[in-house]
Amino acid sequence: MSVPPSTNPPSSGDLTLLGNSENRLPRSPEEAKLELFPNRNAKRNYWIELDYPEFSSLCPVTGQPDTAHLTIKYIPDAVCLETKSLKFYLASFRNLPSFNEDIVNRILDDLSGACSPRRMVVKGRFSPRGGIRLTATASFPDSGLEEVE
Repeated sequence: MSVPPSTNPPSSGDLTLLGNSENRLPRSPEEAKLELFPNRNAKRNYWIELDYPEFSSLCPVTGQPDTAHLTIKYIPDAVCLETKSLKFYLASFRNLPSFNEDIVNRILDDLSGACSPRRMVVKGRFSPRGGIRLTATASFPDSGLEEVE
């Protein structure tokens, strides 16, 4: 995954996907580019909540598709995640064989590493397999998940 250099905060002019008709999805999360823009309200703590009900990946054992409803909730610091690049990043998991728990933790690590939020929670509610629905939740900083519902 490529992220703009963190030495200079990005500006709106640094966005390459938003407003362009790019439709080729990255083949993997490593190929995806998360873009950021300045938080114009950085003096205030406020939550941004993003829902992605169409997440898909592959079961690493059977190779069959896994689907999930992802919720990403964060308090931004200096920068915010640009949603089109986030959509491309999340879609890049569609061919990635990985366990559900690993996916949630990887997304948290990648996103918190990219935007350095004050707080972030990633929750994946995966479709039932064998009659069992798995939900995995991870938070940054790792505080024991007291705030998780």
